[in-house]
Amino acid sequence: MDRLHEECGVFGMYDFDGKDVASAIYYGLYALQHRGQESCGIAVSDTEGPNRISSVRDMGLLNEAFTPETLEGLKGDIGVGHVRYSTAGSSTRENAQPLVLNYVKGTLGLAHNGNLINAPELRRELEYTGAIFQTTIDSEVIAYHIARERLNSKSVEEAVGRAMKKIKGAYSLIVMSPRKLIGARDPFGFRPLCIGRRDNAYVLASETCALDTIGAAFVRDVEPGEIVTISPERGIESDRRMCLPKEQHARCVFEYIYFARPDSYVDGFSVYSSRILAGKFLAMDSPVDADLVVGVPESGNCAAMGYAMESGIPYGQAFVKNTYVGRTFIKPGQKSRESSVQVKLNALREVVDGKRIIMIDDSIVRGTTSDRIVRMLRDAGAKEVHMRVGAPPFLWPCYFGTDIPARDQLIAHNKTVEEISDMIGTDSLAYLRLERLSEIANGLGICKGCFTGEYPLTPPQEDIRGEFER
Repeated sequence: MDRLHEECGVFGMYDFDGKDVASAIYYGLYALQHRGQESCGIAVSDTEGPNRISSVRDMGLLNEAFTPETLEGLKGDIGVGHVRYSTAGSSTRENAQPLVLNYVKGTLGLAHNGNLINAPELRRELEYTGAIFQTTIDSEVIAYHIARERLNSKSVEEAVGRAMKKIKGAYSLIVMSPRKLIGARDPFGFRPLCIGRRDNAYVLASETCALDTIGAAFVRDVEPGEIVTISPERGIESDRRMCLPKEQHARCVFEYIYFARPDSYVDGFSVYSSRILAGKFLAMDSPVDADLVVGVPESGNCAAMGYAMESGIPYGQAFVKNTYVGRTFIKPGQKSRESSVQVKLNALREVVDGKRIIMIDDSIVRGTTSDRIVRMLRDAGAKEVHMRVGAPPFLWPCYFGTDIPARDQLIAHNKTVEEISDMIGTDSLAYLRLERLSEIANGLGICKGCFTGEYPLTPPQEDIRGEFER
């Protein structure tokens, strides 16, 4: 489907009482499955044993890759897990994470969410000094640099800090060493990472909803640029030497608009509240007289409720979503992707027949999905369809872990709002105003590169973004 996708979800756990963590990691990843459905994996180790890492990585969803027997075989009190959608590096089993390295100082397990903009040059540098790569993902470049820096560092966390000085781009990392769990976030804070605690175990996760799923209490967010080290001897240690001033932070605003689950908090602000705000702002800035406000499931629903609250127009459910379709967006060929829209959604005629409808969606990328959904409402008898979008128009690609494609594939790149409205068949169309983005992110520093072309880091000169660019 013509939807945005984000690269990954990461989850790590260290139980100081020595209990196995694989099952908890599995359920934590289950809560993060929306962040990646192409591949998944879990790696665990026993801190009191020989420090051998046991891992399972495979293609598909968690319930396709893991069985109760598989989880039972993963013994260890420290571990990391990963769910992946590929925005750089092809979708193959070799590229599944977590990555596991055996090197002279021991073992490392690594899970990475994000995208490096200098990965090609770092990779070439490593290759010319003898490195042999097993994957095509930038996460392996990070793992190699940490392993190499560890040879001249007093600790793993020092090696992570040294590696962070070389890598550029978006990254939230969880690193498992023989007796430490380390979390790190890039200085701009593109991708989220938080800390939780359950009994005598500590957790690192992409979103707070994963903590809730396993009954862990939220402790705090990892700050942009911060390295946290978790160990039984010292609890949580923090290194903030890579942190930037708050005004330089550049969180991906799409965590609030679309990627994160609505029951999550990202850097202290409710994703649900953010989407309600977006809908209210759309009602304030782009009002229209209508009979019903509806959302495109699932990401448009909260904004639709916000629009209804602000406008006084009733909120309704116009679509039934088939939740058992699975990963239709990765079917090969445009024809399959287009037909999957009808398979996933169906309009409720008795709700929309004869009514003027305001339809809220989180974004428009190429427009191929929007026109089919509008047609669905028309075919179900809608008298008018007015579309409101919870983000500004996409005008530029993303290089930091979101699969916004090349400019010539973006419908807003060379068309006016009126032309887009005509193309997708709406009676009117309006986007969220650019200046509203900071408000829906609670005033936190955000990246607006995909809307303005002004990025917090200079974009790379070569294609680093994988198959969707081609």
